[in-house]
Amino acid sequence: MMTGITGTPGTGKTSIAAELERRGHTVVRLTDTVRPYVIEEDCSRQTLVVDVDRWVDEFEPLDGFVEGHLAHLLPCNRVVVLRCRPDILRERLLPRNYPEEKVAENVEAEALDVILVETLEEHPGEHVLEVDTTDLSVGECADRIEWFVRGELPPSYGSIDWSDYLEVGR
Repeated sequence: MMTGITGTPGTGKTSIAAELERRGHTVVRLTDTVRPYVIEEDCSRQTLVVDVDRWVDEFEPLDGFVEGHLAHLLPCNRVVVLRCRPDILRERLLPRNYPEEKVAENVEAEALDVILVETLEEHPGEHVLEVDTTDLSVGECADRIEWFVRGELPPSYGSIDWSDYLEVGR
């Protein structure tokens, strides 16, 4: 079974995937798979533009976890969407030395549920779990993901609402 771990940058994907790997799970990081599919570099946004359709078509399914902010676009059996309160997300992103515009873009995407919406466009709700990482440890998040994969934690999404964090008149 292939489980995607997705979310806005800064929600904890890499740390939680490392913990799952430490626990003996197979983990593939999307940053290790997309390089051949990069079609341009957007220097102003400090991001790579990927031919997502080709990447998805050629991705070899696996038994384990696929981690990255595009994981929900793959034909996963289950998808975990990591979430983080936007003010805390901002604090997590600032040390990465992103331009303010990139930080603001990611914080706004989180407040608007962008990754969750994209996930639900690709996968049925009964295959999706949202995890609020704001106040949970990496280990607690990994526990929830393992329970979900084993069927011990039911799917759940739509209860997180960050709309109060949207900046009005920006």
